[in-house]
Amino acid sequence: MDGLEHLLSGPRARQAFLLQMVMEPPWAVRIEDDPALTLLTVARGATWITGELGEPVRLHEGDVAVVRGGPVYTVADHPATRPRVTIEKGNVCVDPDGQLLDQRMALGVRTWGNSRDGSDVLLVGTWAAETEAGRPLLAALPALLVRRRGDWDSTLVDLLSSELLREDPGQEVVLDRLLDLLLVTVVRSWLASEEQVTRGLTHADPTVGEALRLMHHHPEHGWTIASLAQEVGVSRAALARRFGDLVGEPPMTYLTHWRLSLAADLLVATDDAIDRVARRVGYGSGFALSAAFKRVRGVSPQQHRRAARSA
Repeated sequence: MDGLEHLLSGPRARQAFLLQMVMEPPWAVRIEDDPALTLLTVARGATWITGELGEPVRLHEGDVAVVRGGPVYTVADHPATRPRVTIEKGNVCVDPDGQLLDQRMALGVRTWGNSRDGSDVLLVGTWAAETEAGRPLLAALPALLVRRRGDWDSTLVDLLSSELLREDPGQEVVLDRLLDLLLVTVVRSWLASEEQVTRGLTHADPTVGEALRLMHHHPEHGWTIASLAQEVGVSRAALARRFGDLVGEPPMTYLTHWRLSLAADLLVATDDAIDRVARRVGYGSGFALSAAFKRVRGVSPQQHRRAARSA
């Protein structure tokens, strides 16, 4: 396994929000929703991204942008166009008066916009939760990642565009996997870019990358800083220093967050008892997992399971 495989294997979209946005200028959509990750790619025409992500960025046909959740931003035909549509938290679409727009702007199967023949067409996909996008991937990405048409295999845009409008059996699963593949392809091209190779990559670092691989693939193991250091062939002090410099937190803190992310996924995806979930992610008992889960996430495992399934 190469040093980046565990990073790129993180995305696992589940019934992802995915649509084709068809717009005729002038148009602008303000994004206040905050999914873990959003991918926008231009299938036709062009668009601008402005707001809290930094300087305005223009995307042309075949370009793609990956936005890490949090900042408020606007996509528009021009930076000066005022938003007439706002996407609020929970993916609620409203006009400036707060009136719902979902039905008025629906144009067909997974298609939404202000014109059926609009000159600007965007494909938008979101990973709703951190665990869907993969915590290591989110930690590695900037707030806004842009790749130009010539930097990556943009033929995937055409494939996703054609599949997006189909309603065949199992189509949601097909779209989820295509969305994951599109993200992985874009991120892989970015990781291989000269800029990233020059600055050095956390997950390609031979020491830290191997420590991350061990924690990601064997969370059930009783890791300590000493046992990790022994496995990667460095001293405890060297591992702690290198890991902290590149990842931004101590190895054991990172391992705790990783285990709890896995536990959160298992609590929703399975009916396993808390004790069994605990053992699968490296805790000795359900009580130990519950204590850590509530301390870090503010709710008990049972509360998380009920809330996620209700949502």
